[in-house]
Amino acid sequence: MDGRTSTVDPKLLELLVCPLTKARLSYHADTNELVSERARLAYPIRDGIPIMLVSEARNLTD
Repeated sequence: MDGRTSTVDPKLLELLVCPLTKARLSYHADTNELVSERARLAYPIRDGIPIMLVSEARNLTD
């Protein structure tokens, strides 16, 4: 199963926050990531499971 095509339960998305800032996350379907604008980090979603580790997050650049 390709992790990039999986979806995340919307109820789970309502509960998740950035582990670094505790701010709300937004789901970006095009990259299959949860984005923390405040921390400027994008957390990957693999096989429908959000990977909420700062060490696994991608830094967002302007």
